[in-house]
Amino acid sequence: MTWGQLVRSALEAIQWNRLRSLLTVLGIVIGIAAVMMTVGLGEGAQAKVSSKIASLGSNLLTVAPGSTSAAPGVRRGLGSASTLTMADAAALSSRVVAPAVVAVAPLVSQHETLTNGAIDWPTTVDGTTPSWLTIRSRSVEIGRFINAQDEASNADVVVLGALTAQELFSSANPIGRVVDVGPLPMTVIGVLAPVGSGTSATSNQDDLAIVPISTAQGSLFGTAANDSVQSILLQATSSSTLSAAYQEADHELMMLHGVTNPANADFTITAEQSLFSAATSISATLTALLAGIATVSLLVGGIGVMNIMLVSVTERTREIGLRKALGAKPSDIRRQFLVEASVLGVSGGLVGAALGLLGQLVLPSVISNPVIIPPIVTVAAVAVALIISLLFGVYPAARAAQLSPIDALRSE
Repeated sequence: MTWGQLVRSALEAIQWNRLRSLLTVLGIVIGIAAVMMTVGLGEGAQAKVSSKIASLGSNLLTVAPGSTSAAPGVRRGLGSASTLTMADAAALSSRVVAPAVVAVAPLVSQHETLTNGAIDWPTTVDGTTPSWLTIRSRSVEIGRFINAQDEASNADVVVLGALTAQELFSSANPIGRVVDVGPLPMTVIGVLAPVGSGTSATSNQDDLAIVPISTAQGSLFGTAANDSVQSILLQATSSSTLSAAYQEADHELMMLHGVTNPANADFTITAEQSLFSAATSISATLTALLAGIATVSLLVGGIGVMNIMLVSVTERTREIGLRKALGAKPSDIRRQFLVEASVLGVSGGLVGAALGLLGQLVLPSVISNPVIIPPIVTVAAVAVALIISLLFGVYPAARAAQLSPIDALRSE
């Protein structure tokens, strides 16, 4: 028989047993769709984590105050001590002291209510410097960001996040309008471009207000006397110099604070890339676990193919004997059953891949997470379905090829 005849014969055999073939293919369909969705969810989770980390800033280091003792044997949490100052930020800004650090932004923050007429909106007010915009990889949609002159003159100006501006001014242009930030009237000079939610379920990076740090420490928060800051943001020159920037900042702050033992440091430096690596590792582990579970479904589907093919060999014993009596070789019989198994596998693979791609379109709206299935995964899924069906079809095909023509023709 030619390959074309073999394929036609396989399709006819499958058509004669539609329900049984459908049930056989169902195991492969479920397995392939499960594997594709698992990979898609894993890829989507990694992409989401990567985008969140990128939205925090490029090559970002965050210096936070370390914990301090409140009483013998009692320690407050990270960030509870006011151990960082503007002088620390100024020292880290020196390219001589920290050549791997390209930008520094001290930060003070407080929850305040912004008022525009009868509209009140509680939000986070950050006092910082002009370099914050670059470090956090943000941009201004309309207006401008705070500049060095605003900082030097303690200007009563504010830059609003996209959500904050929307809540206070609806669709009106807020530039030049005055809002009360806590007790202090301030002029809106800009609105940040929207970026979406932050790294936790309760944060939104579009819901904030930015003021010059001199204004925040002076007339707004009243913390100018101690000159303390809540954190210092650092941007390394590149991802390859992130470790060097970490070491330089750590060494300089240890010297400034008179700390000789790193265990007694009153500050903590964290890198967002480390968070990304940890999150990616966890995501990869979960993906591998779920992929393993989905692979079991594929094996079950393969076993289903083998069972159906064995039943088919038993039912078609007389047909096999007749073919052999007419001159068919064992290799012809073997190819015939392998082609049938391949058709079942490819059919299940194609349907499973289609369901996986459909899930890629539907699931994100249900789970609020992206599902990314690379094209190579779709091709590989169909190929795996074919391989599984061939592997589990070898034994039934070999058994059919080994049947004796006389014994086959005698069977009922």
